[in-house]
Amino acid sequence: MEQRIGSSSQPLEGAGFDPAFIPGLTSPASGRTKEDGPEKEPEVADAEEAEEAAAESEETAEVSSSEPEEDTEADIDGPVFEASDRRARMVADHRGVRMSLDDQECEFRWDEIGAVETETARFGKRYTVTVHTPDRRWYPIEIEAPARSHFQEWDARLDAVLDAYFEEEDEEKEEQAAG
Repeated sequence: MEQRIGSSSQPLEGAGFDPAFIPGLTSPASGRTKEDGPEKEPEVADAEEAEEAAAESEETAEVSSSEPEEDTEADIDGPVFEASDRRARMVADHRGVRMSLDDQECEFRWDEIGAVETETARFGKRYTVTVHTPDRRWYPIEIEAPARSHFQEWDARLDAVLDAYFEEEDEEKEEQAAG
């Protein structure tokens, strides 16, 4: 009688043991054989194309970063509201409202905004700005102020921006509807 050395049980497969396993779409990692071979190295032509694409993307990034500077220089007289902390940042100017939190960003033009609401925390130093859109969605951002005394200053500066740009859009729409 022949005896095998080692375990006679087969390795378990499935989503419980391999989170990347999806029946029918992927084969389990344990089912791969040496015949499949290692992944091929990228060819030299592919590497050269990747370097060229990276250089082109850097050039376009430089061009796109210079465009907003020209835009802000042209409208430097208008009010601008900017508040930020270590994670969050909000800018409201003639282009609209731009908010970013960590690596996520969003931008609203003035014609996309239905209302802008501010709120301060009863305790603490959090200043919350919420942008409401006409389709009943809202986008809040919380900015931690260095001190509670900044709240009044930020409210005044944001009101100045809203009065200058948000009201102009409403007046233009009314004039177009009447005319």
